[in-house]
Amino acid sequence: MDYFSLIMDGVSIIGQGVMHIFFVSRLTGKKRRLWHFAVYCLALCAIQWLSLSLNVNGILSIGAGILGLYAVSRFALGNQRPISWLAAVLAFYVSQLSFGILNSVEAAFFPPFVGTPLLYLLLIPAQILFFVLCIGCYRAVRRFLDWTDDSPAPNIVLLLFPILFFFASELYILQSAYGLYYPSISFEDLRNHSILLFLQIMGLAAMLCTLYAYRQLCQGFQAKAELQSLTQASQAQKVYIAEARARYEQTKSFRHDIKNHLSVLDGLLKNEKLEEGREYLEKLEAASEALSFPYQTGNPVVDILLGEKLGLAKEIETEVSLVLPNPCGIDDFDLCVLFANVLDNAITACRANDGAKAIRISGKRQGDFYMLTFENTCADEPLPPAGTVFSNIRAVAEKYHGAVLTEKAGGMFSLNVLLNAAAV
Repeated sequence: MDYFSLIMDGVSIIGQGVMHIFFVSRLTGKKRRLWHFAVYCLALCAIQWLSLSLNVNGILSIGAGILGLYAVSRFALGNQRPISWLAAVLAFYVSQLSFGILNSVEAAFFPPFVGTPLLYLLLIPAQILFFVLCIGCYRAVRRFLDWTDDSPAPNIVLLLFPILFFFASELYILQSAYGLYYPSISFEDLRNHSILLFLQIMGLAAMLCTLYAYRQLCQGFQAKAELQSLTQASQAQKVYIAEARARYEQTKSFRHDIKNHLSVLDGLLKNEKLEEGREYLEKLEAASEALSFPYQTGNPVVDILLGEKLGLAKEIETEVSLVLPNPCGIDDFDLCVLFANVLDNAITACRANDGAKAIRISGKRQGDFYMLTFENTCADEPLPPAGTVFSNIRAVAEKYHGAVLTEKAGGMFSLNVLLNAAAV
């Protein structure tokens, strides 16, 4: 091997190592560090040196490289095991596919330049084209498939099998169809290389279609889960609204009968039946308490929801200083969606916290806008990813031309929801 070939191989190995780490870190959303590149590139160089020294089959060296990239993804970047395997196989498949496509072009056009200095000049732009092709393929893969540990990746292992099939097919093409260049090339050889080029491009297209189908499947699963969550929430909120209306009718009936109750009580007192009057008064107080809410916001739906949600979390200190405008201008169903999601999230965060547990709810009006502020204690860990809960809250805010702002400081999570009561 001459010095030119040695330098070109070194550039190719180091370039592939850098692209592999970039691809895996960008694909999985993990932060890469300089030592990741150094360790992995040194490992690739050692694998290449051993394969040349021991005259080992190229497939074995590629397998060792995949294992090394898996180790970096799994233990250095901290990715899950199935995702680490898939990312490593995808990274090597793209580089080998790019190498195979370029080989088809070189095998068709480079033979006339074998043995001339012009071949060296052609190999340099070919190497640059290889890197460009790799980067383009990596960007295409990331466009159709990207995930993190927080994003859903159901049955990710199943995606590994078609990728391994594409990879095995590409390795077979590389091992069986390409070798040394000969000074001349026949029409049949040119036709065969053209067919191989077409097959490899179709393999790339098939892989991208597979990744796209998997992404659509994941989105379908996520949409189905969100729909089920919304359906359950809708049913619960209908119950709250029905209960609020029933409580309102009971209160209205009690107010209608209050004069009769007062007349009875007045008759007992006039006849000096103090004991009977006291018993009757206690019954009135019990009936009044049964109709009252532990929290008074001016909206019966919200009052019932607060009473039920916070009543089940007696270990949490609560403070509600909220009076909703009347008329509110915000549909009861939307208020139910907003408060139910916020309270569920706040109660879960408080229970996960080992220290103080507190929830504070307040609100203030500024013209047509109304600002709701929800505060709760939380653990010191990073905030969970925005899921269905926050998407429901944002949907309500957007409906009323408002906005949502979240903030975490000093073990306290704050959620501010701005609503335009006159927007709808």
